[in-house]
Amino acid sequence: MSHIVKSLPSERRIIEDIRSRLPGARAAGLVQGIGDDCAVLVKGGGLLELVTTDTLVEGVHFDLGWHPAYLLGRKAVSVNVSDIAAMGGVPCFALLALGLPATLEKTWLDDFLAGFTAALQEYGVVLVGGDTVRSPAGLLLSVTVLGEVAEGEVLYRHGARPGDEVWVSGCLGGAAAGLELCRGGRALPVGHPWASLGRAHLDPTAQVRLGRLLATSGLVRAMMDLSDGLATDLAHLCQESGVGAEVDGACLPLADELQQAAQELGRDPLDWALAGGEDYGLLFTAPADAAEELVRLVARAGGSVISRVGRITAGSGVVLFHQGRSRRIAYQGYDHFAVP
Repeated sequence: MSHIVKSLPSERRIIEDIRSRLPGARAAGLVQGIGDDCAVLVKGGGLLELVTTDTLVEGVHFDLGWHPAYLLGRKAVSVNVSDIAAMGGVPCFALLALGLPATLEKTWLDDFLAGFTAALQEYGVVLVGGDTVRSPAGLLLSVTVLGEVAEGEVLYRHGARPGDEVWVSGCLGGAAAGLELCRGGRALPVGHPWASLGRAHLDPTAQVRLGRLLATSGLVRAMMDLSDGLATDLAHLCQESGVGAEVDGACLPLADELQQAAQELGRDPLDWALAGGEDYGLLFTAPADAAEELVRLVARAGGSVISRVGRITAGSGVVLFHQGRSRRIAYQGYDHFAVP
């Protein structure tokens, strides 16, 4: 008698399944559970506590053959701090869980921890605990970060309204292009024309300062970070807000280096921008009449660039308009359980 093995559903379906098993979950002090970048808990004194966790798995999220240990340590911090930034918060504490192969060299671990602690210091985060275990199947890193935000400043995914404009910070697709270049064995040393693409993947920066600026501005209705690609992340925001969205392909911010790399590699740069993921910029919505004030506010603060890329609509789904054509693009980003 043969056994039929069914593959796991999509990552999104797994999360929805978990969430469905906890209908209307309530607990003292719980403000927001599953469905946003962070869980939100009452902290007291007018503050909310933000809690997020992320796991990096060898062979899935990084390749030890070309991802330097020091930069991987930095990235392990930044991808978690990015969730705190997406809620408008300030990161405070971290926990680190390590699954280490017995064959891992001590020098590699030293470099990793040097990068990890350097990033903690830059974000003002204190490591307060964690766990260390032996892993028989590759390296595994799991980081939890706790942060805080004032009750009246926290930004969720569920606040977008029809008529809002959709904004992103920074350029899109750089990390995805950098990943493809790294996988192709292309060295990107400092000074290389595409070095910024490699850095975007290997050493991203969480937008904490911009997140705080947007949260305190009173102009933004919904926000999250760009970790799975604009097509998927905007779809998540729309689903939580009960709205749809239209994206203007001509407005997507693409770095010159990305377009040059796409031309040489025979790729469509929009694919990287829409579905690549790991940009760790901020995706947010704001009323149309707030546009000029938003641009002035961010420009005065310096260090960040924001771009208007679309608008929120009534209905559902995400539609891309580009070169006279339209197509649905929701959930076209990275999925851990997609069949190759």
